[in-house]
Amino acid sequence: MASSNIVDMDPDVARRLFEEGATLVLLDVPQGTELGIDCKSWQVGPRFKGVKMIPPGLHFLHYCSANSPSCGGEIGPKTGLFVTLKPKDILLARWDPKEEDLDFSPSQDEEEVSRIRANLQDLDPHLGPYPYEVIRKWVSLTDRLSEEVAKNLQPLSGRICAFSDVIPEVQLTHTKDRAEQPRNDTACQSMKEGLEKLPRMKPREGTEFRFSVIPEKKYPAGATPEQITQCSLDQSYALESVLEKNHQLQPLNLLGEMQFAFVCFLIGNVYECFEHWKSLLSLLCRSEEAMRKRKELYLGLIGVLYHQLGEIPPDFFVDIVSQSNFLTSTLQDMFQFASGPGVDGTLRKRAEKFKAHLTKKFRWDFDADLDDYAPVVVELPEGVTVD
Repeated sequence: MASSNIVDMDPDVARRLFEEGATLVLLDVPQGTELGIDCKSWQVGPRFKGVKMIPPGLHFLHYCSANSPSCGGEIGPKTGLFVTLKPKDILLARWDPKEEDLDFSPSQDEEEVSRIRANLQDLDPHLGPYPYEVIRKWVSLTDRLSEEVAKNLQPLSGRICAFSDVIPEVQLTHTKDRAEQPRNDTACQSMKEGLEKLPRMKPREGTEFRFSVIPEKKYPAGATPEQITQCSLDQSYALESVLEKNHQLQPLNLLGEMQFAFVCFLIGNVYECFEHWKSLLSLLCRSEEAMRKRKELYLGLIGVLYHQLGEIPPDFFVDIVSQSNFLTSTLQDMFQFASGPGVDGTLRKRAEKFKAHLTKKFRWDFDADLDDYAPVVVELPEGVTVD
């Protein structure tokens, strides 16, 4: 584990970072484990015992256990957690081979932490330096995400897992209970029949993300048909209800929630977080009245999206079946609302510049009729095939 730019760093700067930066001491991590912090990961070598010179603040530690080379060397699903570090902090963990996870309980042992601190110089050759070449990217992806917001969104288990830990909704502990369930040893006549035979699953308690719940009904109770139509076209009512319930004191924390979800997807490989990011983005982009009312929220949204969209390939959002681009259609609504009456002039100009940037970088056409993206069926002459 090495950093490409640490060799070129001024010795005085390196010494100060070592003395003032935080240290992750990770003991007994098996060789071959994939481990990373923020936007960088490595494969653990035989001498690895942690990461040094970590800048204070919020960080995302992530790792994948690996089988030994003799057993194929396969990498397991990724696990991650957000940690907040202060200057000169030492966070101590040991690898639990049974759980294939890091155990941070040693950090509660003040005597052991003091011993580690006293011997930090001896430990130095075994500590990899923080990858400062990615710090700018990391800050740009998390500048709206506070320690409090990350802690409130992270599962109670403290772990963010690429694969959900699920259990059956109904615990069939007795033979009689199992006998009453539909048999699944016969061929299914349809997909629906097959799905009905599968046991219903739910996340194991404590492993669920604690995201803001976006209401399915975007209109108030007792709304008239006219109000329902209006609230579907302009989803400001639903957005305001989400902000009131989850981020009443700090509405801009909704952007922090978007960044949390994006990091968990981009680095943690959690698809559920990508879906939540899409839902939040759709809600924000389709709330016309809120755009007129909440200038700072939407100025912040454009900044957040600018950095997030720089991290993914342009064709990522294209749906294979419909060939429609989720982002093109969603952002088209935002740009349309941003150019409407009553929108702050600064926000309007920022939206125009962002639209021009995306058009140039990704060649997305936000002015075209969305029907133009509908798939076209082409009849090929008999005997002609497509490779």
